[in-house]
Order: sequence, then C-alpha cells, then structure tokens
Amino acid sequence: MATEKKDIIWRAYLVYFGFITLMLIVLFKTVSIQFGEATQFFASGDNTKTIQSVKRIPRRGEILDVNLTPLVTSVSSYDIHMDPMVVDQKTFDAEVSDLAAGLARMYEDRSAFEYERMIRGARERKSRYLLIRKKVSNEERRALSKLPIFDKGRLKGGFIDTDEIIERKRPNGELLRRTLGSCKFNDSLGMLEGTKGIEQAFNEYLSGEPGEEIEQKIPTGWKKTGQIVKEAVEGADVITSIDKDIQEVASSELERQLKDQKAKHGCVVVMDVKTGFVKAISNLARREDGTYGEQDFNFAIGRKEVPGSTFKLASLMAALEDDKINIKDTVDAYGIYQFNGGKLLDAHEGGYGRISIKTAFEKSSNVIAKVINRAYGNEPEAFIERLESFGLTEPLGIDLEGEPTPTIYRPGSDHWYGTSLPWMSIGYEVQQTPLQTLAFYNAVANGGDLVRPQFVQEIRRGVEIVKRFEPVVLRKKICSESTLSILRSCLEGVMIDGTGKKIKSSQFKIAGKTGTAVILNSDGRYGAKGQRSYQASFVGYFPAQTPIYSCIVVISEPKKEYYGAVVSGTVFTAIANKVYASALTYHHAVNKGKKIEKNTPSAMSGNKFDLVRAFKFLNVNYELLAQSEWLRTDRDSSHIRMRQRAVAKDAVPNLTGLSAKDAVYLIESKGMNAHVSGYGRVVKQSIPAGRPLFRGGVIELTLD
Repeated sequence: MATEKKDIIWRAYLVYFGFITLMLIVLFKTVSIQFGEATQFFASGDNTKTIQSVKRIPRRGEILDVNLTPLVTSVSSYDIHMDPMVVDQKTFDAEVSDLAAGLARMYEDRSAFEYERMIRGARERKSRYLLIRKKVSNEERRALSKLPIFDKGRLKGGFIDTDEIIERKRPNGELLRRTLGSCKFNDSLGMLEGTKGIEQAFNEYLSGEPGEEIEQKIPTGWKKTGQIVKEAVEGADVITSIDKDIQEVASSELERQLKDQKAKHGCVVVMDVKTGFVKAISNLARREDGTYGEQDFNFAIGRKEVPGSTFKLASLMAALEDDKINIKDTVDAYGIYQFNGGKLLDAHEGGYGRISIKTAFEKSSNVIAKVINRAYGNEPEAFIERLESFGLTEPLGIDLEGEPTPTIYRPGSDHWYGTSLPWMSIGYEVQQTPLQTLAFYNAVANGGDLVRPQFVQEIRRGVEIVKRFEPVVLRKKICSESTLSILRSCLEGVMIDGTGKKIKSSQFKIAGKTGTAVILNSDGRYGAKGQRSYQASFVGYFPAQTPIYSCIVVISEPKKEYYGAVVSGTVFTAIANKVYASALTYHHAVNKGKKIEKNTPSAMSGNKFDLVRAFKFLNVNYELLAQSEWLRTDRDSSHIRMRQRAVAKDAVPNLTGLSAKDAVYLIESKGMNAHVSGYGRVVKQSIPAGRPLFRGGVIELTLD
C-alpha cells in the first residue's frame, strides 16, 4: 500500500513538472516571436507560416525655407502587381472585364481591351507577379484596391502592393538644387542617406531612427501584421535660413545676366548682415544646349579664384590699422606701375593723375599696389599677419562640405616672388571663394564682427524645437571703429563717384566694390590680349546707412562685357531693388497712427482648452456652448461662440478651419501623417472627412 502511494506521488510530480516544462517552452516561443529574435514555424497540416522581425523605416524629414515653405519633401508611392492565379475561375470570368474597364478609366495609356488581354495572358502563362502600375500615390492605391477582383484582397483577388516607396522631391524644381543636396538609398541601412548639401550635412536629423515590426509569410509573399515591436522615430524637419522669395529673385536675375553675357557660370549669395544667415544662394552654369541651371558643383562655396579688385578693401584695412597710410594721402596714378620687372596697368588708359588714396579705391586704380608696396615692402610678413588677423587666411567652417582654405602665400615660400606683395594687394596671388569674400565685406557692414555664414536656423520635430542655431562670431571687431568708418565711406564713394556710379539705386544707397580679374583659360594659362578670360564681381551691402543684407555676384567668362560694374553690379542692384520693394522692413506702415476700431477678433476652430485659455488671456468675451474636446467658432460684434465639432473615432476628421498645429496633432493622433503647405488655417484636405482611417497614410493640408 505504501509502495502504491509512493508511485502515485511520483506520477503526480512527473505530470506537474512536465506541464511546467511545456508552459515554459510555449512562453519562450511566444517571446521569441514577439521580439523577432527567431523565425518560428507553426505547422497545421500542410500550411506553414513564417514570422520575422523587419525594420520599420521612418519618414525622412522635410527641408523648409525660413517661412516654412517646403524646399525638399518626401513623397510616398507604391508599385502595384497582380497574382491572377489566386482568383477562382468563376470570379475571374465574371469580373475581369470590369477590372480592365476600371483600370482604363484610371489610366488612359491602355484601353480596357488591352488591360483585359494583358491580365488574361498573364493567367494563361501562370504568371504570379503581373505589373499593373509603378509608383502610384496612396490615393490611387486605395482606389485600385476597390476595383472588381482587387476588392477581394491579396489572397483571393491577387492585389499586391509593395512596401511604401519614399522619394525625395523638390517642389520648386531646380531652385537651390546644389545647396539642398541629394540622397541615395543605403542598402546596409535600408533607407535614404544624404550625400550632398544640406541633405548630407544634417542627415542625422533628417533620417530619424528605424523601428521594428513583424511580418508574416503567406503564399503570395511577406505581409505586415501591424504588430509594432519598436516605433520608428520620424525624421526631424530642417528649417533653413533661405527666403524663397529672395531666392527666386536672385536665381532669375543671375540667369538673365548669364544668358545676356553668354557666360560660363556664375553665383549669387545674399546674407543677413547681423546674423550671417544666408537668405539666398544660386549656382548656375551653362549646359551643352546653351541653357543655364544648377549644376553639381557649388561655385559660391567650393570654387576659389583670384578675387581681383574686391580684395583692395582688405589691403586698405591692413594699411589703415597699421597706420601706414592716411586715406587722404595723394598718389600719382598715371596708369603704369613697375615692380621688380613686373608691370601693372590701370583699366583707364593714362591713369587718373594725382589723386587721393580714397579716390584710387573708388576708381579701382591699381595704384593701390604701389601704396601697399611702399607701406610693407620691407616687412611683407606684417601685411600677411594683418590679413590673418582679419580671418582671411582660414576657412569659415560652414556646415556644408566643400569649403577650401583660402590661398595666401607667405614670404619665403616657393610661391613668393618679388612681385607677390603688390600683386596680392590688388587681388592676385590670392584665392578665395565668393562666400569667403562676402563674409569679409559683411564684417564691415555689421560693425566689424566676422560672422560664420549659416544655412540652417532650426531643427524641428513637429512643434518641438530640437535645436536652434545662433549666430556664430568667428572674430570680434576685426578692426577699429575709425577704420570701419573710413572704409564704409569708401564703399559708398564707389557708388557715388567711382566704378559703380552708373548702377546705384534710385531708391536707397548701396555700398559696394566692383572687381574685374583676369583668370586662367581652360588650358591653364593666361591668354594674350583679346584672348583672355575674365571674372566679373560685385560685392557690398544695402541700405548703406543701416545695412540689412550683404550680397556678392560673381560671373565667370562673360563674352560681351567683362567689367564688374556692368556684368555683376547690375545683378546686385536688381536683387537689391526687388528685395527693397517687397520687404516691409524698409517701409512705414500706411495705417500707422490711425485709430484702431474695437471689434471681436476672428478665431480659428480648435482645442477647447487652448481656445478658452487664449480668450481669457486676451480678455475676449466668449460663450462656451459645448463641452467636447474640439470646438468650432463663430462670432458677432460682442463675443465669440464655441460650438461642438464632431470628431469620429474611426474616420478621417474634418480639419478645415483648424490651425496647422491643431490639424497635424489631430490627424497624427489618428495614426496618419500630414503634409502642410501655406499659412493660416486649413482650407482644404486631400482626403475628405468621413473616409476610413489608414495607419501611416499621408493627408495633404492646404492653409490660407
């Protein structure tokens, strides 16, 4: 009896521990599937399913201008295929003609007869992957899925849509193409990666972080289950300092002049004087067909060349700071200047006679070389050290790749000759990029601070500011106030009595300097007279008395004219005039001082909590007629009324009348994404209210 009792106890323990072991195995398999740590097979007769974990690719952030106008955006598309073999014969025979007719209505490149013949042919060949359409939009995909046969889904209707294909698009075409940059698909990452320009420099913010989700293998391929292991972090938006309106003016004016001069290439940069934020940058070059467009090389940032007479400003700054000259000193400017066997000529045959150094600068006389050679001939290293103190020997350290170090030779080096000092003083044996030249002139405009040019102001993820970029001062007060005052007077004099007098604006004063430089021909040599290549420049700022913008225009190898004033100065003035005409900064308000009438303000629809808080803060009378989370508003002369705004749980909500912030929050809370264009309140939504929600879908919102 005791033995039997002992056997029963052992059997009970065996069953108990066997049950526990089985439960642990089941639990382990469940956890493995949940986190994608293993591929699990579930057998049921002849049906086998495979489950795996795959990357969930985040949506790449947008690149926007300073007013939040999209410059680069991500557009989703899908490839649609059909597996005609999964459709039962009865359904196929009854509905294939209707499917073909539906396809022909959507896409007119084929007739209904041609679509039907294509589908029947694929079925006869037993093809299981017939291409219906490449790169369809999400709206098209939804419409296709509702056509006869396709409305039965993947397993019974053969409707196969690929994973979302995300492409980068520039809504403004070629505008800013080189500076914005480009992307390519990185196979190892499984996502887009920036390769040039802003796309590359700020890739870590734009790309986001991949998530993880579960896929299940079915007879026709892999299918997402909707089970998210790890949420993807969407890419942040990059808010540039570019003003699209100024950019369009700069690009169009540069292109017009390049065409007129039949030039090889050119660039323009417009920069905010106080901060260094770039408002516009254009790089255009002649194509083989004679038209002009943005090319793969960013001339403004990456191409260093002899600056010519625009460098004379740095030479005068050095001599003034070292007390080598007085701007009122006079010199003999007779047009021919000899230096250790080398000869310089003035553009004006016969020179200008005896003139002041200030007049020599304004007339762009090469007698400046004589002035600097006399001042520093015995100590050329002092001249180089002074240029170094201005920040002219180092790169600016901008965020975008491709900026070279300026070329400035030193005494004792292999490239230093007896003519180096005088040649350098007028902008030869020196090489700078247009952006580096502009940064120096910008320092004169803003009171002596050399600021770093920047292209991006903020990084945002939704309404959250991830990072804000503040102005960066590279060198504080590169020269004294007295020197600044003299140089600003000289730059204004260029436009009044000097080489720029024919291009001055009639609306406001411009301060600037012309530059004309002989550059190497394509064979790497300087051409003989009549066969030379030139670079025409103009750099300065406006308005002269209270500078807001600085700008440089550089045009290479013009064919009709080559003087900086005629070729580049006219572009500068056209940009300045158009910016002046459209910028409220320059104009007094027409209704300033008028009596303000009291009236109930208009208000957007929105969230109850936000509306009530705003009305209380602004002391606006209101009437709350509903307690729902989202409200619509109307008003009369005395107060604002807030009424219920219905928001369906499983349908696309009505977003019209909402602010961009509220509309984006509301649609994203439903699992969809929003793409916003315009300003103000939502006036149009691409997917009508009441349509079914679909996770990850994109809705276009138009604001006005």
